[in-house]
Parts: sequence; structure tokens; C-alpha cells
Amino acid sequence: MMSKKKESDDNLNLNIDPEIEDSSTEDSEDVVWENVEEQSEKAEEFSKEAEELNFKYMRLAADFKNFRRRAEKEKSDIYAYANEKIVVELLDVIDNFERALEHSDDNEGSFAEGMDMIFKQFKGVLEKNGVKEISAFGETFDPNYHHAVFTEKSAEFDSGKVTQVVQKGYMLNNKVIRPSMVKVAE
Repeated sequence: MMSKKKESDDNLNLNIDPEIEDSSTEDSEDVVWENVEEQSEKAEEFSKEAEELNFKYMRLAADFKNFRRRAEKEKSDIYAYANEKIVVELLDVIDNFERALEHSDDNEGSFAEGMDMIFKQFKGVLEKNGVKEISAFGETFDPNYHHAVFTEKSAEFDSGKVTQVVQKGYMLNNKVIRPSMVKVAE
């Protein structure tokens, strides 16, 4: 029985062409290498695409964070300076109050006293809402806070010092809304 089996195995081997056997092995190896190369190329493409998507995501996240920060700043600026227009108009009223108080006679004592109280109350409300007077008299001229309307020679003040305030300047929440109009020593 053994011989029959061996004989049939030999017949099987005899039927296989050795050239075909070798070429099919080489072809299958080529196919395997081609698949490996294709997969590595696909992996590289996928990796590059993943990097690009990650970069786009990071860029978008940073842009959104900057947008949110800008929006918050704009919102706070709107709240801080919403009353700027009305405050600028009210400053003219303060100027007129000050002029009236400077020229009031002592004969009208109670009237001048009442006006002075109203003026102090009015200034108090403005100060409570972020309006500050810009100090100018005797200070060094600063074009960010002062507007020079005259220059004069002065023995009393050094060059570049404010010698007289023609019109007071004011700031709203640390922003100059009206510079002081001043005379400056030459």
C-alpha cells in the first residue's frame, strides 16, 4: 500500500512544471511587495492628510480664541465708553457752571452757595461714572493730554510748562475725551 501512495505522489510531482512553480512564486512575491508599497504610500498619504487636518484644526481653534478675545474687549469698550457722547456735551455745562461761579457777586450769597452745591453734586456724579479732570496747570506740556493754544514767555515757569488753563480737559475711563486747552511757556 505504501508503494501505491508513493507512486501517486510521484505522479503528482511529475505533472507540475518546475518553471511554472518558480514563476508563480516570484509573481506572488512581486504582488506582495506591490501591496506593501501601496499600503506604505497610502499610509504616508493618510499621515500627511492627518497632519494637514490637525494643522487646520489648530489654526481654527486659535482663530476662534482670538475672535472671542477681541469680542470680549470690544464688548467691554462699548460698556466703558457708551456714555462718551453725552459726557462730552455735559462738559460744556460744567464750563458754564464754573464761569458763573467765578463771576458771582457776594451780594447773592445764598444763590451762589446753592449753585456751588449743585456744581459739586454734578461733578460728583460724573466722577462716580469714570470722568476725571486732567491736571494741567504747572505740569509739563503733554500733547496726549493738552492742546496748546498760546505760547508765552514766562519768568515764573520753565520752558514747556503749562502757565494757564484756558479750558479744562477730561478723561473718561482713562481715555482722553477732551484735552486741556492751555498756554505754554516758551
